[in-house]
Amino acid sequence: MPSLLSREKIIRWAPFLVLIALIVLFTAINPNFLTQRNFARIAIAAAPGLMVAIGVTFVIIMGSIDLSMEGVVSLTAVLFCMAFIWLGGTLASGGWLAIAFVLIVGALIGMINGLIHVRLRIPSFMASLALGFVCTGATVMITGGDIVKINDDVFRSLLTWRILGFPLMVYVAAALAVLAWFIQSQTRLGRNFYAVGGGEELAHASGLNVRRVRVLAFMLAGTFYAVAAILQVAKLGQAESVTGANFMFISITSVVVGGVALWGGIGGIVNTVVGVLIVNVINNGMIVIGLPDYLQAGTLGLLVIVAVVLSTDRRAVSFVK
Repeated sequence: MPSLLSREKIIRWAPFLVLIALIVLFTAINPNFLTQRNFARIAIAAAPGLMVAIGVTFVIIMGSIDLSMEGVVSLTAVLFCMAFIWLGGTLASGGWLAIAFVLIVGALIGMINGLIHVRLRIPSFMASLALGFVCTGATVMITGGDIVKINDDVFRSLLTWRILGFPLMVYVAAALAVLAWFIQSQTRLGRNFYAVGGGEELAHASGLNVRRVRVLAFMLAGTFYAVAAILQVAKLGQAESVTGANFMFISITSVVVGGVALWGGIGGIVNTVVGVLIVNVINNGMIVIGLPDYLQAGTLGLLVIVAVVLSTDRRAVSFVK
């Protein structure tokens, strides 16, 4: 019996049980919650945030943290819109090249982020936070505070074209989540992330180029932030300096609530997907039952504290790197 209730098993299954309990609770309060249309709303809201959360998961697995996502999403969203318009304003006219362009930009920003962290020996949270501010400032400078819009119906079909009631962008996000899981669990790079998160000194002693692995993780994160920017533009039809607002809170909350340990080496993409669903179910459910916004934010904040307290062995972990 004790083995069935071991601390490890409770931590592993708690996010899934919380997700199921939330669905049951909100459905009991308002049956309209359990409808395909409402689930489609949840999926649309979750898709861009899922990409951001997946990106930061690779960094957190190593025991580091990346707080640049809001600035990176805003900058890459604006650059995507501008490149898309410059290339003709439609996918057919060559606008699809803007997708490749902005993914490369996201990876380059991630590389700069990682290099600042490892070369200058600046803590990851400080280096990434500063770079995020730089990206936000660059976005304001480029746009002058204006909004850049895309009116291509083919590109917007990511939101408007539905399969089985769900928009195409949801399937794109799901496919990329599977790709992220494959990178994490089936490639040497993914295993290296866990090796660094499990013990940097031991990984270095075994011959692993820890600096290179860290930079690659930040590059991968930046690429997924760029994907989030594209999906956000598809959802809104525009980009501006605040396009990435609130992604930091949502993504970090989702990762922690899903069961990815902040000190590294524990959890993964599946945990992050569950965490994103928990956060978005809470946000949507509270709207459906008519609770105010401040209660939503407060509930998520308390959930993060509970998740960290339950998952952290404070005798073994001093502080996140």
